[in-house]
Amino acid sequence: MKSKRIGKIAIGISSVFFLLVMVLAVHIYIVTRPKAIDTNALVMARIDIKQPIKQSDAEKITAWLYRQKGINHVLCNPQSDIVVFTYYPAKADANSITTHLQNSLGYQASRYLPKAEELKSGCPVGSQSKAYQLYTYLKKNL
Repeated sequence: MKSKRIGKIAIGISSVFFLLVMVLAVHIYIVTRPKAIDTNALVMARIDIKQPIKQSDAEKITAWLYRQKGINHVLCNPQSDIVVFTYYPAKADANSITTHLQNSLGYQASRYLPKAEELKSGCPVGSQSKAYQLYTYLKKNL
C-alpha cells in the first residue's frame, strides 16, 4: 500500500518537475528570439561637433537633419557645439546620420556614446527605488 502511494507521489513530483522544465524551455525560447524593430520606438542620439559653430551653422545643421529620413526632433546648441536628436531606429541609424552629416556639410563631428561609468551613474531615480535598495543590500550581504 505504501509503495503504491510513494510511487504515485514520485510520479507526481516527476511530472511537475518535467512540466516546469518545459515551461522554462519555452520561456527561454520566446525571450531569446530575435524581435522585429518597433516602428513606433523613438531613440535619442547626440552628435558632438568638434569645431566651434555659430547660430547660422546650428540652423543649417538643424535644417539638414530635419530633411533626413526618420528624424523626429532636433536641438542644436551653438554654445556647447552639441546636436541632440530623436529618430525612429526602424527608419534611420544614428551612426550613418553622423557620417552623412560630416560628408554633406563638412563639419568634424562624432556620435557621442557614454562610457560604462557614465551609464552606471545615469538616472538618480534608480538609486532611490526600493528594488534597487534591496538589490544593493543583497549584493553587499550575500
